[in-house]
Amino acid sequence: MQRVRLSSQQAPVHKLGDSQITLSPKFRLRVISWGEPLIPGLPDDVALNCLLRLPVQSHKASKAVCKRWHLLLGSKERFFTRRKELGFKDPWLFVFAYHKCTEKIQWQVLDLTNFSWHTIPAMPSREKVCPHGFRCVSTPRDGTLFVCGGTVSDADCPLDLVLKYEMQKNRWTVVNQMISARSFFASGVIDGMIYVAGGNSTDLFELDSAEVLDPVEGTWHPIARMGTNMASYDAAVLNGKLLVTEGWLWPFYVSPRGQVYDPRTNNWESMAVGLREGWTGSSVVIYGHLFVVSELERMKLKVYDADTDKWEAIEGPPLPEQICKPFAVNACDCRIYVVGRNLHVAEGHISRVSRKGTCEKKWCFGVRWNVVDSPDCFSDLTPSSSQLEVSIGAGNVSGQECQGLVWGELEGGLGVLAEAEKEGPGFGEGGGELDVY
Repeated sequence: MQRVRLSSQQAPVHKLGDSQITLSPKFRLRVISWGEPLIPGLPDDVALNCLLRLPVQSHKASKAVCKRWHLLLGSKERFFTRRKELGFKDPWLFVFAYHKCTEKIQWQVLDLTNFSWHTIPAMPSREKVCPHGFRCVSTPRDGTLFVCGGTVSDADCPLDLVLKYEMQKNRWTVVNQMISARSFFASGVIDGMIYVAGGNSTDLFELDSAEVLDPVEGTWHPIARMGTNMASYDAAVLNGKLLVTEGWLWPFYVSPRGQVYDPRTNNWESMAVGLREGWTGSSVVIYGHLFVVSELERMKLKVYDADTDKWEAIEGPPLPEQICKPFAVNACDCRIYVVGRNLHVAEGHISRVSRKGTCEKKWCFGVRWNVVDSPDCFSDLTPSSSQLEVSIGAGNVSGQECQGLVWGELEGGLGVLAEAEKEGPGFGEGGGELDVY
């Protein structure tokens, strides 16, 4: 005798053409996802404005919420065009770091809006390169980062390699090499053109040559020679001129040399004595003034006065003790960012007030410091350089942590990002696309 199990709920039988045939589970979910708004309870234009404010590093996980989000965040050109139209910007601090034991190089990126770290793809290179001697420059308007020169590890062999990173595409490309291979040289961007000068050649012979790259054409052209063979400790662009200093060298027997290049006349001239002798650290330009974070001793931030050819300490506390040298320094608007060992970051807000009792317009500067502690996994990393870019939109980037950001509960009609400890497709580094309907 054969037993037959009967279900207490029998599924209805649909005839061909029956309107209820559209209610099959998979098809029903798709129809609902297309019919729902971007964020329940909000008009699509308001919801779009909210989604455009998502941190770029959360885009990959957010695409897993629903089909409409997947299509919106997956269409990078449309999404980032809208971000640009509405003026959304994410300042990113790119830190070129290396492991202090293995000297393995890597790029770590700090989102200065959300203070979260992520990585970008490794730089392509056929040689094992030394983390020192590179020079990095950026063109914020184009969202591109250039890495030039450097040396091969365990050899005094400079490189003429030039790499370009494009934020929109999140990838590196090799561009036309420099005319001369060089390391430890000066670099700067003036009117969108990339200038390099001096540095070391083979057998540590110092160069006096200089050249310029047009990023649009992708070609290098020679410019006037410096007039002196010199490697560069630091450089800055001030008032449309490239300032190059070799820095103080131990023992302090002779005054450091310095040169100033004017691209309008294609001429070099000697740097003012007070400027080059007081240039004792890494520099940034804020409010049209040159500031220096000294590496010789823990002292206050100082600013150069071109009228008196003197350096003055600014008001406020010295650099926080958590920030240990070597430093990598950069600036955005009125803020200075100092990256120290273990990638701890000090954010200094520079304020200025007009000095009283002076006929001419003189400024008095002050600074307030905040420290952004780094993750424990950065304890063996040392900064070599840093560049600051404004991200209007970039490709998918890998997360530094294994936690993904997913869309949580809706409170008052606004989405709240919650952390989900998930690994696998669509979450974390190297995960595939997770397509949820």
